Amino acid sequence: MYKINKILIGTHNKGKYKEISDLLPRNVVKISPLSLGIESPEETGKTFSENSLLKAKFFYEKSNIVTLSDDSGLEVECLNNEPGIYSSRWADEFGGFDNAMTEILKRVKKINKGTKASFTSSLTIYLDNKKIITEIGKINGKISKKKGLNGFGYDPIFIPNGHTKTFAEMEYKDKLLIDHRYIAYKKLEKKIKNYIQ
Repeated sequence: MYKINKILIGTHNKGKYKEISDLLPRNVVKISPLSLGIESPEETGKTFSENSLLKAKFFYEKSNIVTLSDDSGLEVECLNNEPGIYSSRWADEFGGFDNAMTEILKRVKKINKGTKASFTSSLTIYLDNKKIITEIGKINGKISKKKGLNGFGYDPIFIPNGHTKTFAEMEYKDKLLIDHRYIAYKKLEKKIKNYIQ
């Protein structure tokens, strides 16, 4: 069994890159696709898992380096679980995450059928063409008016169950150890610990 000493983190999103880097063991070298000049693939999957696998395979084949990719997003129950896998595309469509959050808040208020929401993360590690592992992490909560300056993406409008602060109001380390990406990573870690420790 070989040991992994470097991992390409398959994302161009700086927030995701930092979170995943901080979840991985310190002794593993983390590489960004940006540093290798690798563009992002088109996300054609219909689920978070399909997209995280698609990205992991793409970056692995471009780099020939063990790759860990994430596909994640916010699902709002009263909006038929939108934006979901289109979370980043909503941000592009509405001119940034701030505008996308404003749109979500507007729609939630108009529909007036509750504020239940969840964040989902699918992490896929592409060790080689024969060993690929995908895990899902999900955290439930509710939509809130925009609060907080930390985090990234839709963090300012999401309060996880059992908490009173949005992800964006929490200290970075506090959020890192409870969020959807952490939940997915802890499942994945059990399956790859022999390779990375």
